[in-house]
Amino acid sequence: MELILKETLDNLGQEGQIVQVKDGYGRNYLLPRGKAVLASPANLAIFERNQAAIQARIEGKKIVAEQLAKKLTGITITINQLAGNDERLFGSVTSADLSEKLAELNIIVDRKNILLSEPIKTLGDFTVPVKVGFQMTTDIQVSVTPLTQTQEA
Repeated sequence: MELILKETLDNLGQEGQIVQVKDGYGRNYLLPRGKAVLASPANLAIFERNQAAIQARIEGKKIVAEQLAKKLTGITITINQLAGNDERLFGSVTSADLSEKLAELNIIVDRKNILLSEPIKTLGDFTVPVKVGFQMTTDIQVSVTPLTQTQEA
């Protein structure tokens, strides 16, 4: 099935691109959710007329992603957690925790864009990739330190 994408999808392509997908994926997911339209001659003509606006939106998204990447590059987040004597955490540090810490620094990143393969369960320093958009990622440093008695109060 040949479709024209109405929005950029990470695993498929960019807005305005013509893609070939399996019939079930197109019929059951992309078309009902309004993420794509059939690549008919009428729809192709509409998208060709709107090509300048589509390119402008893509460039705008790219600029926003580059700005976010610049903000995140070199940033270190320190998270204080209760830990046992064996340096294992009571609980874990998740992408939601990292998203909250970034929000405290006035950097808004959806927790789904923090590519933490599994929750952090030990003390130490970690490198965590963050998807900033427009198929770009950057790394942030996360330092998990033990919570001391003075920090609990």
